[in-house]
Amino acid sequence: MIGKNTVCLWYDGTALDAARFYAQTFPDSAVGAVHRAPGDYPAGRQGDVLTVEFTVMGIPCLGLNGGPAVAHNEAFSFQVATDDQAETDRLWNAIVRNGGQESACGWCKDKWGVSWQITPRVLMDAITDADPAAAKRAFDAMMDMRKIDIAAIEAARRG
Repeated sequence: MIGKNTVCLWYDGTALDAARFYAQTFPDSAVGAVHRAPGDYPAGRQGDVLTVEFTVMGIPCLGLNGGPAVAHNEAFSFQVATDDQAETDRLWNAIVRNGGQESACGWCKDKWGVSWQITPRVLMDAITDADPAAAKRAFDAMMDMRKIDIAAIEAARRG
């Protein structure tokens, strides 16, 4: 059942595939109800998967198979706070190696075009350090990265 506030993500016929990938990749994620179209619609036919209810790390989502008219962009992203390099690597690699693409500063896109920020907690601590010089060094290091390298961020923060 859809909650009062649910993130709706638009897909071109692949909402169920995306929901299954998220459920397999991220903790506290699952595929819920799959609803089929009761009649033909501009992006599909009666009986096609119209919507998929799913959760991503506890966030209720609805995948809508709305067709090719709307594409995802970086204006929306899931930001995932990771606890260590192993978790950062696992999530980043799951997204990028399954048809996704790398971007800058810990951002990547999955094969459906949804943006993800795989953000180690260490990075957020470093760029908000009370010492402005340490924060700037960590920030500058991040600006040269794709996937975040925690050891490099910590070294930059220390100077």
